[in-house]
Amino acid sequence: MQEPSAPFSFSNSYAEELPDFYVESAPMAVQEPSLLQFNAPLADELGLGVGELPSQDLAQIFSGQKLLAGSRPLAQAYAGHQFGGFSPQLGDGRGLLLGEVAAPDGRRRDIALKGSGRTAYSRGGDGKAAIGPVLREYLLGEAMHTLGIPTTRSLAAVATGESVYRENTLPGAILTRVASSHIRIGTFEFFASQQRWDQVKQLADYAIERHYPHLSSDDDRYLLFLQAVSERQAALVANWMLIGFIHGVMNTDNMAISGETIDYGPCAFMEAFSPDAVFSSIDQRGRYAYKNQPQMAQWNLTRFAEALLPLIDKDNPERAVPKVEAILNDFTFHYEKHWLAGAQAKLGLENSDLDVDSDKVLVNDWLNLLEIYAVDYTLAWRRLADAAEGNSESLEALFPSSEVLSPWLNRWHERIAKQSAADSASRMRSVNPIYIPRNHFVEDALDAATNDSNLEPFEKLLAVLSHPFDERPELASYAQPAPENFTGRYKTFCGT
Repeated sequence: MQEPSAPFSFSNSYAEELPDFYVESAPMAVQEPSLLQFNAPLADELGLGVGELPSQDLAQIFSGQKLLAGSRPLAQAYAGHQFGGFSPQLGDGRGLLLGEVAAPDGRRRDIALKGSGRTAYSRGGDGKAAIGPVLREYLLGEAMHTLGIPTTRSLAAVATGESVYRENTLPGAILTRVASSHIRIGTFEFFASQQRWDQVKQLADYAIERHYPHLSSDDDRYLLFLQAVSERQAALVANWMLIGFIHGVMNTDNMAISGETIDYGPCAFMEAFSPDAVFSSIDQRGRYAYKNQPQMAQWNLTRFAEALLPLIDKDNPERAVPKVEAILNDFTFHYEKHWLAGAQAKLGLENSDLDVDSDKVLVNDWLNLLEIYAVDYTLAWRRLADAAEGNSESLEALFPSSEVLSPWLNRWHERIAKQSAADSASRMRSVNPIYIPRNHFVEDALDAATNDSNLEPFEKLLAVLSHPFDERPELASYAQPAPENFTGRYKTFCGT
């Protein structure tokens, strides 16, 4: 039922401008929705004006039981390459775009439900979600946001009061997700694979106007669109690598053209540094291992470029191939530029343009040390700030002995000596977090919420991660790696 007196109302540019790109669908009925979490700061940022509503009203709204003014729930169509194989029709099988809102800063955002029941794209699934995956996405998205990495975010999590049947019977939930948009590379592939080039152009024009409006009047806008998306993805994946994040399922339908991290399924943060780290239970060959993420982003962008070729040169698409290849090849340049700049900042290095080659060697030798001795990635970077202040004991404690570290540490001190060291440590601590979503704490929080209806561990962890750079002695346990017996067997799952 529509609610005309809603505190905010939706607009629907996607529905109105792209009529062939979705199927309208209603959220499933839920008998007893109850609010698990509500992201009041995000609601305020969006200017929604719902902060004073009772929790039961919020549960009704963010489970789709009470549709606000202007809402047109729809399931978006898209295809996708999944682990390298093409699926011509995927689409929102358990998600619904409720509509769009314009925040006070002028930015347009999608508000969508996830786990709200079957749609035309469900392919035999029930369209529902369990509390564990819903809270995982909420937690991981907020952690990425506070770490300064572009991401979709969660506005609310609502328990449905119903069971979801997977390997076990689980309590159901619905997530409300906020994104700059939900347009994916797979959205372009859906129409390109059917050679519906008018729709590909329609989608590209809409996406450019929404995300890259400065390109909209350029004669080469589709080529520049590819370049802009490529550069945003290069920066995004560099940020993932710098923080030790492994997405786990980098299919083309999980790659947003806005440059935001989207779809937190079998993701995890790496602890002991290993370029080969894989946690996803479905990634048995390591396609999306930590070290492969830049290469996989470039592969996905190649699929995006293939969809755009007939727009870049409508008379002779083959003629556009060299231009497209140049942009795809430049992905590596942009990625390495972002990654090295970030690594230099994490090492506290200034004057970065003067010592690029030697800094690359310094960074790579540091990572080699972390790999050889399986050192915790997050703590190693963080404790390096102590060494910048002359106290290397906390850093040395992460290695088998001080002797294995001292040759590299001496080289790093020599490099630091070339600059003003007065605030090196504080600058390093501003980019090297002390708290990340440690996998054992994440699982403990999700287990407590799922099995005992206990949200206290989740809320405590969420509070810790809201200030990831501010070290607090009373939270020391949250900075510690998981026990070895946990890490050795840890796997993550999609949660579909």
